[in-house]
Amino acid sequence: MPAMNAVVHVMRDEGVDVAFGCPGAAILPLYKAMEELGGIEHLIVRHEEGATHMADGWARTNGRVGVAIGTSGPAGTNMITGLYTAMADSIPMIVITGQAVSSKLHQEAFQAVDIVEIAKPVTKWAVQLKEAGQAPWIFREAFRVARSGRPGPVLIDIPVDVAKQIIEYDPAIDAPLPVTKVEPHPPRVERALDMLLAAERPLILAGGGVIIGEASAELRELAELLQIPVQATLMGKGSIDEDHPLYAGMTGIQTSQRYGNASFLESDLVLALGARFGDRHTGTLDVYRGERRFIHVDIEPTQIGRVFEPDLGVVSDTRLFLRALIALARSRGLSRTPGAWVSRVGELKRTLTRREDFDDIPVKAPRVYKEINDFFDDETYFVTAIGLYQIWGGQHQKAGKPRRYQVCGQAGPLGWEIPAAIGVKKAAPEAQVVGVVGDYGFQFLVEELAVAAQYDVPFVLVMLNNEYLGLIRQASIPYSMNYEVNIHFDEYGTDNVKIMEAYGCAGRRVFDPADIRPSLEWAVKESQRLSRPVLVEIMIEREANTPHGPSIDAVAEFEPLVAQV
Repeated sequence: MPAMNAVVHVMRDEGVDVAFGCPGAAILPLYKAMEELGGIEHLIVRHEEGATHMADGWARTNGRVGVAIGTSGPAGTNMITGLYTAMADSIPMIVITGQAVSSKLHQEAFQAVDIVEIAKPVTKWAVQLKEAGQAPWIFREAFRVARSGRPGPVLIDIPVDVAKQIIEYDPAIDAPLPVTKVEPHPPRVERALDMLLAAERPLILAGGGVIIGEASAELRELAELLQIPVQATLMGKGSIDEDHPLYAGMTGIQTSQRYGNASFLESDLVLALGARFGDRHTGTLDVYRGERRFIHVDIEPTQIGRVFEPDLGVVSDTRLFLRALIALARSRGLSRTPGAWVSRVGELKRTLTRREDFDDIPVKAPRVYKEINDFFDDETYFVTAIGLYQIWGGQHQKAGKPRRYQVCGQAGPLGWEIPAAIGVKKAAPEAQVVGVVGDYGFQFLVEELAVAAQYDVPFVLVMLNNEYLGLIRQASIPYSMNYEVNIHFDEYGTDNVKIMEAYGCAGRRVFDPADIRPSLEWAVKESQRLSRPVLVEIMIEREANTPHGPSIDAVAEFEPLVAQV
């Protein structure tokens, strides 16, 4: 059969039922195979970066390997940002690029670029298919690599002459390559339990590895068994219901709660599960580490000790580690009731809060998140990217279930939300999907609204519009500058409602906080009626600052706090 037919057989067998891409001359043999064999729905994107973010959102939602397709030359270079984003957040994804004829690669042929070398720093594996007979095996290995250990992206580059060849392949006797489970070393599990039991004020820190490892049930079971409060990183948000009595908030110098930082500062031991100790979480390391001890569990060995040396490192899948720890605790007959430490964390959670009930006009951002929390349920999927609104979201928005709060945490590419929301909706077509966006990032990949309109992909967009590069304006304060960050013009800058309408979608602009909920109600109904995206644009105060600081004990507050009774 044609080599690309074998590739389509492999992709379907690996669980790919939708792909996102943009055809071009060098990748047409793959598209011909997809047309002939069927079984993989394809959405034509308007920019190749959008394809990678759609595959990213799809993979984050169902845990399978997303697929994005581009042709040769600039298609591949346009996809580098999406590869970096997936690499940074441990998202399994395969990017397929077409390539010029093999014999012309050294002759500066049209759109011939060494995309493999360009992609290597932002992929787990980047490879060019040089022999057609390797096609099914390289793709099998690509899926294995993408899913194994710490998941991540793979790039496969296919010269068009290789893609056209005929090979021997029988899909009836083929199967996915096995992915090895990373089991914890039992003595280290014993040591971890001993350290937890010896601590007076332990915390569990749930990172993105808890979400990726499908370990939320085990996390909750361990926390309840030993009555240990649980915090989440930004990537771990949703790993435990934030209304759970043992939830202790988020620590950080930006996306954090006051009670989260306070609880962390009073802790004496931290069990970190699949967390990478990002700098926006830790802040100044000497304050973050203090006198407390750390146990770091991660499926990737080289993550342990990367930021600082823990007191105990355990290489393991998070779910398998938690299962082993729970089994060991039960074998010892351990079961605790809430003690003084749990009570203390609960007191901090009740008292060290931030206001959300503002009635001001222009709207104060925390009020937006109050309305979001009150209106949408735990089944709603949220996507959000980078800016002040990401920080406000981490501080105020609640997440009740895994994979429902999706954020590009390390790379932070502007424009991620619209394509990511398309990917999420294709992975969970019956779910309510909401993208929370800023007015600037909205415009980076706004053309992907056309994809959602063309293929009837409905979701709601909630925009916080301050007509500024708000995060950069805030970061400019120490420099005593406010330079080239103002994007206001005319009445209220870009008319985002008209942009929505130009793509066959709909939008509504909100000035009064009392109108937020009715507008959300309208947007949900209108998106269902149109089967297209609908925007609620909320005009917020222009020069608002999020709480932030250099260390977790020095976070400055910029709004009036809740009055203590």
